[in-house]
Amino acid sequence: MDYKLKLAVIVFGIVAGSIVLYPNIVSAQSVPQWIKNTALWYGEGKVSETEFLNAVKFLIENDIIVIKSSKITDGVDEEKEQSATVIIPNGNANIEHTGFYLPLNLEIRKGTTVVWVNEDEVPHTVQSLDEKGNIIGLFNSAPLKTGERFAYTFEKEGTYSYYCSLHPWRVGLVTVR
Repeated sequence: MDYKLKLAVIVFGIVAGSIVLYPNIVSAQSVPQWIKNTALWYGEGKVSETEFLNAVKFLIENDIIVIKSSKITDGVDEEKEQSATVIIPNGNANIEHTGFYLPLNLEIRKGTTVVWVNEDEVPHTVQSLDEKGNIIGLFNSAPLKTGERFAYTFEKEGTYSYYCSLHPWRVGLVTVR
């Protein structure tokens, strides 16, 4: 992910009320008010782009915002991701709740093992779907109780949809590059 794209992700996340840290998500409650204000002022045009970028630069340089990067040189991945996590947050079973999968669209490299962790108080499944929304046999978990995990290693590039068969309004994506 190049620097400008990382910055766009941060800016979008801050303006939306939470900071998206590649690949983690931090709740809005843990974001200092001065960061929220700066993002808001930038969004409203009260702070110049240079002032806003300097604020973001300060956050990155002082490890307040930590951005994980992967360096690819001559097609060789120097920091190959081996695993990634998708959280099923508490309250995910409630149709009115906004706690979707975290992250909703996980972007990974080929060969990465994705681990889904159920942090909800009720069971959930992870069911792979085809492009028409039908369950396919690629990766399918048994019901996961609170604290249980399900893992699958993605060996091919593509976009993979999944959902919870117990709560079909909860859908997610894994994008493999």
